[in-house]
Amino acid sequence: MKIEKHGGNIYKYDHKMYDFSANLNPLGMPEVVKQAVIDHMNEYESYPDPECREIRRAIADYHGTEPERICCGNGAADLIFRIAMAFRPKKALIIGPAFSEYGEALELAGSEINYYILKEENGFQMDDGARNEIRLGKYDMVFLCSPANPTGVPVQKEQVMALVYTCTQAGTRMILDECFMEFVMGEEEYSILPEISKLSHVIILKSFTKIFAMAGLRLGYCICGSTEDAEAVRLCMQSWPVSTASAAAGIAALSQPDFVDETKAYVALQRESLIGGLFNLGFRVYPSRANYVFFHSDIPLDEPLLEHDILIRNCSNYAGLSQGYYRVAVRTEEENQYLLQVLADIVKK
Repeated sequence: MKIEKHGGNIYKYDHKMYDFSANLNPLGMPEVVKQAVIDHMNEYESYPDPECREIRRAIADYHGTEPERICCGNGAADLIFRIAMAFRPKKALIIGPAFSEYGEALELAGSEINYYILKEENGFQMDDGARNEIRLGKYDMVFLCSPANPTGVPVQKEQVMALVYTCTQAGTRMILDECFMEFVMGEEEYSILPEISKLSHVIILKSFTKIFAMAGLRLGYCICGSTEDAEAVRLCMQSWPVSTASAAAGIAALSQPDFVDETKAYVALQRESLIGGLFNLGFRVYPSRANYVFFHSDIPLDEPLLEHDILIRNCSNYAGLSQGYYRVAVRTEEENQYLLQVLADIVKK
C-alpha cells in the first residue's frame, strides 16, 4: 500500500476514521479558541495584518521575549521553507530520523544535505556523533527536533546547549524544532527557549497545530536568537502570512496556560498506558515523552488496522528507518483502548 507523506489524511475516506496518524491534542481545540474565530467574523472582509503585530506581541508576552525576534507563518512547515530560502545554506545537516519537510525545504533552497541518523540500538538517544559531524562537516545549517518526530525522544537541555556551542564555534546556524515540547512533563529540563536571546545562531520553531489542535487553522512561528535573522526570514514571507482568523485563534489559545498543564497531565497518563499496552503485545517500544508513541512491529499493521477504520503512521519512509516502524498518536482513553484491542486481535491471528 502507498505510505502517506504525512499523517492526518482522513479525506480519502468517506466515513469516520480513528486517526492515530496525526499527533494532535486528544483534548481537542479549546472552546475559547473556537469562540474567538466566531467573534472576529466581521474582520474577515479586510486583509490580515501583513506584520502580524497582535499575534507576535501575544507570543512574545507568552514566552517572555521580544516581538522583533518572532516570525509567524502558515504553520511551522511554512516557516521551515521560509528559513531555508532566507539563508540558502550550501551544506546542511539533518539529525534524524526527522520530519521530511526539513530535507524538502533544503533541497528547494539548493542545499547539499547530509543526515546524521541516531542509533536504534541506543534508543535513538542523542550521542556525541552529531557534534563531531558538525565540527568536521563545515555545515551552514543544522536541523534538530526535540522531542524528535517520529521517536518522541527529547534531547536533554545540556546536550542541546553543547550542540549550540559547537554550531556557534563552527559558524553554523541551528534550527531547533520544539513543536512538541509543550507535551513534555518537566520541559524545563529540555527546552532552551528561555535562553534564546543569548543564542544568536539559533532559530526555534513552534506551532499552535499540535498543542491547541489547530491543524486546520494553520498557525506556526519561529523565535530567532538574533533580530537580524528574524528580519531575514520575514523578508521571505508572503505578504499576508497569517489569516485574521488564525491570529485571533492564536491569541485566544495563549490566554489558556491551564489548558497546556491539563494536557500534559492527561497525555502523560494515556501515553504510559499506551506504551505499556504495546509492550505487553510484544512490540518494541521506545521511550517517548511526547503525545505519540514510536514502536517496531515484525508484522505489517497498516492494512489490518484499516479494516477497523484505524489510521496510524507508517514510518518506513523516514530517512534512516526501515519497514516495521510505526508511530501512533496518544488519543483519548477510549480510543487508545480500542486501538490496543484491535492490535491484540491482529497479533493473535
